[in-house]
Amino acid sequence: MGAIFIDAEHYVKSAGYLKRASTDQLQDIFNKYASEEVDGVKYMRAGDFIQRFLGFIPDKDFNEESVKLLGGIVDTSKDGLISFPEFQAFEGLLCVPDALYKTAFQLFDTNGNGMVSFDEFVEVVRKTTLHQRMPFNFDGNFIKLYFGKDKKRLISYSEFSQFLHDFHEVYAMEAFRKSDKDGSGFISAMDFQDIMVSIKSHLLTKDVKANLVAAASGGSGGHRVSFPYFMAFNSLLNNMELIKRIYLNATNGNRNQEVTKEEFLHSAQMMSQITPLEVDILFVLCHLLHQTSRIVYSDLQSIAPEQYFKQITNRLAEIKAVSSPEERGAVTQVLESAYRFTLGSIAGAVGATAVYPIDLVKTRMQNQRSGSFVGELMYRNSIDCFKKVIRHEGVTGLYRGLVPQLMGVAPEKAIKLTVNDLVRDKFTDKKGNIPLWGEILSGGCAGGSQVIFTNPLEIVKIRLQVAGEIANSTRLSAWSVVRELGFFGLYKGSKACFLRDIPFSAIYFPAYAHVKAKLADENGYNHPLTLLLAGAIAGIPAASLVTPADVIKTRLQVVARQGQTTYNGVIDAFGKIMKEEGPRAFWKGSVARVCRSSPQFGVTLLTYEILQRLFYVDFGGTRPAGSELNVPAVGIADEVKSTNPDHVGGYQVALPIFQGIESKFGLCLPKFRTGYIPVKPSS
Repeated sequence: MGAIFIDAEHYVKSAGYLKRASTDQLQDIFNKYASEEVDGVKYMRAGDFIQRFLGFIPDKDFNEESVKLLGGIVDTSKDGLISFPEFQAFEGLLCVPDALYKTAFQLFDTNGNGMVSFDEFVEVVRKTTLHQRMPFNFDGNFIKLYFGKDKKRLISYSEFSQFLHDFHEVYAMEAFRKSDKDGSGFISAMDFQDIMVSIKSHLLTKDVKANLVAAASGGSGGHRVSFPYFMAFNSLLNNMELIKRIYLNATNGNRNQEVTKEEFLHSAQMMSQITPLEVDILFVLCHLLHQTSRIVYSDLQSIAPEQYFKQITNRLAEIKAVSSPEERGAVTQVLESAYRFTLGSIAGAVGATAVYPIDLVKTRMQNQRSGSFVGELMYRNSIDCFKKVIRHEGVTGLYRGLVPQLMGVAPEKAIKLTVNDLVRDKFTDKKGNIPLWGEILSGGCAGGSQVIFTNPLEIVKIRLQVAGEIANSTRLSAWSVVRELGFFGLYKGSKACFLRDIPFSAIYFPAYAHVKAKLADENGYNHPLTLLLAGAIAGIPAASLVTPADVIKTRLQVVARQGQTTYNGVIDAFGKIMKEEGPRAFWKGSVARVCRSSPQFGVTLLTYEILQRLFYVDFGGTRPAGSELNVPAVGIADEVKSTNPDHVGGYQVALPIFQGIESKFGLCLPKFRTGYIPVKPSS
């Protein structure tokens, strides 16, 4: 079984308490498997439930005692028959958060009185394969502390749950003492492996289990394991969630930052529950698994017992383009870029529409020139501009130029998002790490690539936006502006676009990635609100710091009215604005720009990532960080999930619960009759 099943009770909890099956549905399923009939009433026998319904024990050469004992979990009346009310009651029990412990309790409560006696405990444990391999001392002080000196005390469910937990720890120490035959305080590496696999299998991931003997050599005893090393090893695996918090404390929440042993020890001292020996073992395991002297968060995930996760992100569609990253070829990468481009187009259109009125106000404020012949300013501030647009042009005036904006913003935002993701992929290593310079360069490339779409869009949009400022002016259309400018005219001010868009994206995308990581929950998941907030926060410095370039771009692209200053290029515009209006003119509309860009990119990135979650396509590449809502400590791998359609309601987790009794508590009952050796099918 190994670490396939880690915590079945967490599975039930993570599923949000499983929905109960209906009485009629359960009755039909019960009647299907019930083989006994008494006075016209159908009953299940233990074999009907354990073998035919659950499929937990094979039908051929099975161990009858084990089937009867496991069937007694459901047969609370202990009459050898399972009635429908008992079948239905157990389905309800499986839906509660502590189903695993309750099921184990009912296994030991062999007389059905709601308590566990010493004799009942011994009866069950002696039948387990673990006891047959490593006999437990039932006369030790541990047993007397729970059942009393005379072993007559009865244990309730709540006490039993603690007893079962402590029993596991004591059993491991008992096994160590028995393996330490000469009393030296050491056991061999093979004995260490045997104890861990037999008693502590629920703490072992596949990777850790495969490296137990090598990990034993990491102790001071060479190929022997000392008792302190044994205890520290188990304590480390028991406290991996705390280890993760220590790591995140050392990195300020960054899951991709590498941490040295010294840095980890410094962080661990603040919590004081992790010993230096446990830290040594942690780094030994990380070195064995990934050949590195530094650790990142993903290293801890491969060691933590909560290796398997319940993925509960809602998806409208799910497609697997490749079965493994190794199959990811050139065609797949092109398809991935097309997928991102499509989603980016939709996201860009949504973001632009949401903040377009703010963009119009920003443009008119930036185009307003002091010192012109007009003699007075048209707008006192952004709020005044907003009011006057509605008063003179109506609400639709706030959306002048929206159509060409949407026609251009879709490919513009799409290519920006696609290129950023594409270049980030090239700089991201196998562990998901990307250097800061790689993030900045990726953003800069994204900003530069968008200008081919941005410039024609911007010049048409701006001329339409300022057209409403002139009373009785001929109503312009986007097509008339395009015809007037011509192809090369559409790229007027492109240098200023480069000056604005490259720095903007070089600032924005790294800032977004880091803010998003900071706002992620303890499992690394970003809820939609945190995506919106991260996008908006990252937009503040990016939008404000490039406002001077945006002002120059606007002046170059707007048609100057009679008497207004004209500009011939970026340098000319910079000199004339500085001379005529002073340095403050370069920050005109900065508030409106931040108010537009910040929420626009927040909405755009939110939409982009949500679309990737809803329409999931696995191209074998990287996914947006924080996009998967995984519930830790679920621990149910695909190979033990039930595929029986009759396992409805709580019975969806019945098989994993029974598996968990074996792997978590070491209570593995023999499945075959004594002396029978199952034959493996030939390959």
